[in-house]
Amino acid sequence: MLDPQARALIDLMVARQVPPVHTLTPQDARRMYLERRGFTQPVPPLVGEVRGLQTDTGVPLRLYRPQALGVKPVLVYFHGGGWTMGDLDTHDVLCRQLCAAADVAVVAVDYRLGPEHRFPAAVDDCLAATRWVRQQAAGLGLDATRLALGGDSAGGNLAAVTALLMRDAGDAPAACQLLIYPATDMRCEAPSHTHNGQGYMLTSDSVNYFRAQYIAHESQWADWRASPLLAPDLSRLPPALVLTAGYDPLRDEGLQYADALSAAGNRVQYICFERQIHGFITMGRVIDEAHTAVALCAAVLRDAFKPRPAATA
Repeated sequence: MLDPQARALIDLMVARQVPPVHTLTPQDARRMYLERRGFTQPVPPLVGEVRGLQTDTGVPLRLYRPQALGVKPVLVYFHGGGWTMGDLDTHDVLCRQLCAAADVAVVAVDYRLGPEHRFPAAVDDCLAATRWVRQQAAGLGLDATRLALGGDSAGGNLAAVTALLMRDAGDAPAACQLLIYPATDMRCEAPSHTHNGQGYMLTSDSVNYFRAQYIAHESQWADWRASPLLAPDLSRLPPALVLTAGYDPLRDEGLQYADALSAAGNRVQYICFERQIHGFITMGRVIDEAHTAVALCAAVLRDAFKPRPAATA
């Protein structure tokens, strides 16, 4: 059963004749995505500090610090929006929620979007931003040894890919991966793309639209930097929470990625919010389970960052 609150939101959008995203220009899609947040997102919680930053390569960032003082672990967060929409403002509330609930700093990354900047521009920005945060951590009051990667939807894809790139480059691994209904396979062949392809806000038409804005040619779908599920080696990666939604076209590829990570020997937790739709975690004003999902993510972050006892002989 679809969550009645999600059903009510979908029905309201139909009644108000909100145009499907795949019928819009990228510019109009971005504007509507930004405007809609005021209706679905909860009141932003207070945090200790919010500050704009920029990497040496020009990627805009936003730093959130908790109210409690001290050197803090940090979550580098990549927003969703199909690699086409979204920015620091569309995910401001979620970043504040994670900052306050987990008592961690959050650095949100405003990576380049398609179609103006196609794959792998977003990948390059996310890796560069993560490295910059680690390099500048001391001056920002952050603990470089306790850094996590996270993101939702397209951002979950970018977080997974960034973890793989860091491993392959020999970078110190992240403490964990927070992968919220991630896109993991650009081929879009999983059964949920058919079962949940119409009627639940994110449709197959929209998925294809976003993919076309981001990926220039079908031959790139199999590049693991676009489809981390297809990476030839998924071993030696940070512990992961993979969170999916039952009425989401991306549900099955999220589960497939969690299973592939587990099969490769990684520590993985997988949770499916069976009655939810894609994008629900930012919709706490109208969907109660969004708050449960945020609390779960915060608990995983707190656990990932807590001191571990030294191993004994």
